[in-house]
Amino acid sequence: MSLKDSLRIMVVDDMATSRGLITQALDEIGVKTYLTENDGRRALERMATNPVHLVLSDYNMPGLDGLGLLKALRTQPATQKIGFILVTGKPTPEIVAQAKQLGLNNMIKKPFTSASMKQCIESVVGRL
Repeated sequence: MSLKDSLRIMVVDDMATSRGLITQALDEIGVKTYLTENDGRRALERMATNPVHLVLSDYNMPGLDGLGLLKALRTQPATQKIGFILVTGKPTPEIVAQAKQLGLNNMIKKPFTSASMKQCIESVVGRL
């Protein structure tokens, strides 16, 4: 079984269109197992009972934004080792610095291609 077949990913974005673009890229890459959430708090709750290997999270979301989700994951023993990729249209130096301080694994800028998403994921989990 390849990594593509066993990798479990959580896609978190408050915009249905963005979630669709991310999951479409995952489908094109051949990743078969992913969950989606439109809210950082609900994603956190789901991961407490249904852990994943990797989170692809939007930065700008109401309630719990991407950095808040990353911080929450890193403070709980059960989720602190989950890979985390921030997906954002505006990666300012401040956001990047704060994300790295919180333990970010990688970042991808919108718009992205399936090939760039694959590269980004592979830099965190290994070759797909």
